[in-house]
Amino acid sequence: MRIALFTETFLPKVDGIVTRLRHTVEQLQKNGDRVLVICPDGGLKEHQGAKIHGLSAFPLPMYPELKIAVPRPTIRKALEEFQPDIIHVVNPAVLGLAGIYYAKTLDIPLVASYHTHLPQYIKHYGFGAFEGFLWELIRAVHNQAQLNLCTSTAMVEELRSHGVEHLDLWQRGVDTEMFQPSLKSAKMRDRLSKGHPQDPLLLYVGRVSPEKEIENIKPVLEAIPNARLAIVGDGPHRKVLQQHFKGTRTHFVGYLQGIELASAFASADAFVFPSRTETLGLVLLEAMAAGCPVVAARSGGIPDIVTDGANGYLFDPKDAKGAIAATQRLLAAQEERETLRHNARIEAERWGWSAATRQLQSYYQTVLQSRSGLRAA
Repeated sequence: MRIALFTETFLPKVDGIVTRLRHTVEQLQKNGDRVLVICPDGGLKEHQGAKIHGLSAFPLPMYPELKIAVPRPTIRKALEEFQPDIIHVVNPAVLGLAGIYYAKTLDIPLVASYHTHLPQYIKHYGFGAFEGFLWELIRAVHNQAQLNLCTSTAMVEELRSHGVEHLDLWQRGVDTEMFQPSLKSAKMRDRLSKGHPQDPLLLYVGRVSPEKEIENIKPVLEAIPNARLAIVGDGPHRKVLQQHFKGTRTHFVGYLQGIELASAFASADAFVFPSRTETLGLVLLEAMAAGCPVVAARSGGIPDIVTDGANGYLFDPKDAKGAIAATQRLLAAQEERETLRHNARIEAERWGWSAATRQLQSYYQTVLQSRSGLRAA
């Protein structure tokens, strides 16, 4: 197959969506398919054999790390040269609309996928009044596709309840070769704790942005004697959070990637994740693959990954003391914590990227066959 992938974000940006797409492109190319990635220009021309058609972009004012690419006529030329069998639009917003337009204009089957729960996100940026309007746009855009994929059962049901059709689940994936418990490191623990490796070490990894609700980790940190918090990642909310956590044992590490990131997961005592807006929560799977026990909000796609008391702890996000109690319980029971580490790794091992990509290829084939059947009729 030849797949044209339209995405609003791609390398060199670092986030969960880019991680999924990067591995998906690698697996598709490895399996003999050919991929064209149409995305905001990041200076790259190819990735793992896939051609990248980058478009000039401007930073989003409220989130400068996220760049918006305006569709240009060069897209049509790139598509005509590539001759895709299918177009896949990822989180269609601006560039994705061009993907939908060209799918219709050039009569190419269309798949869309939903990764960012925007109706929830906008509340954290002061635009909650537009939630209803945004759902209307999401419904109108996604219902142009022959298939809409979500990354958790919760999001499948959420979109279905708002009138989005032709829904299915795109299974989770994680790099279990990269993220391993064996990468636990005294040196990394010393770095994350700023020279206090003997203290309880809490970890957050992900975007440093309002919708992640990172400020809710502060009461947890303050409730545990000598606990330290390492925040790995960056984003538009960093300065606000640095002020919020001022006077606490918090270390803003910045971005870590590859082996360093895997080592950070493996070296912490608990991964605390308070976000209520996750469509999946890929970092949770990475933490689990690295054997880091997780404490997470029972919300969105997270219960698809974490089974409370078996491979991590879930808390009610409406309970102000829920995260505190769950983290205290985790840190207090050494033997139980080791069981959670073991079970978390076993769960993660079920979800390699190759299996997730084979499932996606099957979805593509079903859409292509359906289109061929309609034409024959």
